[in-house]
Amino acid sequence: MDYSAHFHREIVAFEQAARGAADGADAPLIPSCPGWTMSDLVLHLGGVHRLVARVIRERLSRQPDITDVTLFELPEDRGGWPAPTGGPHHGPVPVGLVDWFAEGAARLEALFRSEDPGLEVWTWSAERTAGFWLRMQTIEAALHRWDAEQAVGARARPVEPGLAADAVAQTFTVMAPARRAWREAPPGAGERFRFRRTDGPGRWTVRFDGDDVRLTTGAADDETDEAFCDVELAGTASDLMLFLWQRLPADRLDKVTGDRAVLDRYFTLVPPV
Repeated sequence: MDYSAHFHREIVAFEQAARGAADGADAPLIPSCPGWTMSDLVLHLGGVHRLVARVIRERLSRQPDITDVTLFELPEDRGGWPAPTGGPHHGPVPVGLVDWFAEGAARLEALFRSEDPGLEVWTWSAERTAGFWLRMQTIEAALHRWDAEQAVGARARPVEPGLAADAVAQTFTVMAPARRAWREAPPGAGERFRFRRTDGPGRWTVRFDGDDVRLTTGAADDETDEAFCDVELAGTASDLMLFLWQRLPADRLDKVTGDRAVLDRYFTLVPPV
């Protein structure tokens, strides 16, 4: 998959939505990120881009000090910008904030295109490569582009199917184990969930067993893994991704069968950022 091309498309679309909101009116709220306005979202994504760019550019083996404000290359004139913590920050979206985002996103894209994906650098994951950051930031850009388009009143476009399907798998290979460790989640008791894609090939079966998150994959019509599942969910790749990233409720999917109490225990709609 050409992640760089996906990253470019998503950051351009995000910038368009953000510039559309920088019209002098109060910054719109982000429905899928409670407590944030468009200004908060732009500052968040722009800050992440600069952190990742520093890591890759300087080949860092440790997390940089996020209290070091030089990390984020902030301009001197930040009138109307949101504070880095708290929210929602009302008032107009500063055009300079969007410019700062666009500049940082372009720099990160250039690094993604020029550096070896196998370059060893710090990440918060077990995979410590620049390629991890490319994949992770492409998914995050698509997610926040969807957030931003919702906020400006447009019909948020679905995530491209191939990228969305990749994000479904990444949820269970990377995000779910990390989130469970961060939140000290109770051990799984063997609960099984099956996710079926309805707009192309793709089926993912995940089992929560103790501290382990065990994933098996196959085509949507593959009948080799028909073991009992507590819950089965079906939807487009984009909708499954958005559900797993806590943007859509289960009722927005094409089909949900099984024990809803088990589903709610593992997949509650409390959007992270």
